[in-house]
Amino acid sequence: MPRLSKKTMFAIEAVLDVAFHVGENPVRSGDITERQRIPKRYLEQVLQHLVRAGILSGKRGPRGGYRLGRERSRITLGEVVRVVRKLEAETEPNDPSVGSALAHEVVWPMWEHLREEMMTQLDTITIDDLCKRAHAKGLDRPATKRTQGTPAAA
Repeated sequence: MPRLSKKTMFAIEAVLDVAFHVGENPVRSGDITERQRIPKRYLEQVLQHLVRAGILSGKRGPRGGYRLGRERSRITLGEVVRVVRKLEAETEPNDPSVGSALAHEVVWPMWEHLREEMMTQLDTITIDDLCKRAHAKGLDRPATKRTQGTPAAA
């Protein structure tokens, strides 16, 4: 099966983190880096591409950060994976002279068919679905800080 690259995993985690933690203020990339342990060099590049694709929206400046580009129920994993695949394709060599006729005529077409089937499946899974799965696993976003002496909501 097509592999889950680091960049793909980081992109999914970043979008999910924004969906999970966005509130009144946008989510800062430094907070995503800290919570998800994503190296900043990968994260910044991926975030820029996610913004260009409309999956996230970004705001610069001291009160800047990231929000979802649209409702989390309208963002699919397939979209996020395609953004990263496009990014990775820019750096991957593509040499048609590598491989045999069996590879070009049998293996690669079968592999592409499997990849298309997987992408069809990923297009049915939304960021909202993942947020619900996280909630079901008890991975709720952390409680917001309260002022001292204020009782917690029950």
